Amino acid sequence: MLEYLPDFDFYELETYLFLGFCVFAGMQLIFLLFVYGKVAFHRIQKEKNPNNTPPVSIIIAARNESENLYQYLPIILDQDYPEFEVIVINHQSIDDSKYVLGAYEEQYKNLRIITVEPSKHMKFGKKLPLTIGIKGAKYEHLLLTDADCKPRSEHWLKSMANRFSDKKQLVLGYGPYYRRKGFLNRLIRFDTAWIGMSYLSMAKIRMPYMGIGRNLAYTKTVFESTKGFKSHYSLPSGDDDLFIQEAAKKRNYVINIEPDSFCYSKASDSLGSWLRQKSRHFTTSGHYKVFKKLMLGIYPLSLLLMLGTFVSLMFYYEYLWITLAVFLLVLIIKWIVLGKAFKKLRETKFIVWIPLWDIFYALWTPVMYYSVSKRDIEKW
Repeated sequence: MLEYLPDFDFYELETYLFLGFCVFAGMQLIFLLFVYGKVAFHRIQKEKNPNNTPPVSIIIAARNESENLYQYLPIILDQDYPEFEVIVINHQSIDDSKYVLGAYEEQYKNLRIITVEPSKHMKFGKKLPLTIGIKGAKYEHLLLTDADCKPRSEHWLKSMANRFSDKKQLVLGYGPYYRRKGFLNRLIRFDTAWIGMSYLSMAKIRMPYMGIGRNLAYTKTVFESTKGFKSHYSLPSGDDDLFIQEAAKKRNYVINIEPDSFCYSKASDSLGSWLRQKSRHFTTSGHYKVFKKLMLGIYPLSLLLMLGTFVSLMFYYEYLWITLAVFLLVLIIKWIVLGKAFKKLRETKFIVWIPLWDIFYALWTPVMYYSVSKRDIEKW
């Protein structure tokens, strides 16, 4: 065994390359085992307390969503749950939304519509209609989603509301995209699953930094504790990350990745529209605390540095075998942990090639960030 160990000479460059490689590999293992492993080995409970069914107000902010409202709103209105209301804030729509909503209002007694008329003095962001809907909600417990979202089953509301308790007033759900043909769809689904694994894992280690607005639940009390979206109201985004960073305190939150809790959406069918969507999210990243920025940047940076030092060490025979052994160990653990995490999020198609997707994503993310950060972000 000792014959495969190199003679460390601190006057030679390869020694420092190997030490750096080991440090970066160690960072990868720490994140895999102690951060992302929290989702990979998370125990999914279908129902924590079957009798826990508090009345819920479902809030949907919609703008020019007539087709999606026609298709998906009945699925939400027909949820298998004892007492709930659905509030749709029709925000400055100029399509047929009011007619679709009017027809459903006659059919469903638990549907309430709040109309915000078009105004050139008013922005199109979600924060105003969400605030209006939350303030007008009848019940203390709130569940937020979007007009283009389809719950996985009629038990979606029950699965999300069941996680509420006296101590848990904020529920972080997950919202995947439908699988379609094409590389763009695979990229969007991988991006969504990776972000989901990241924010859910960070919440598990008591460092919550975001949720997703299309599947997020909290109480009015939590909303009022932060004065709503007041601290970041001027930003086009932030209702699902900056708000969470203010509202999630003293372990008052819980994650939910039980499959019935998933809320599906259709992914963008063009790269441009997806990049515009990402650009809105990037506007809030500069407002994150430094430590959370570091936590989100350590994994991809250490991955690229590990790969760089690994390739360099392949030219030094005395370091070849031990470097390959360490690299193989990281690769195997990566396959196991990330594979189990993606399986929990129902994205099994990525598991076989997940190490390659991992590398590609680490390279693609900064390119995407700097290419879209200055785009038009005012549209909703």
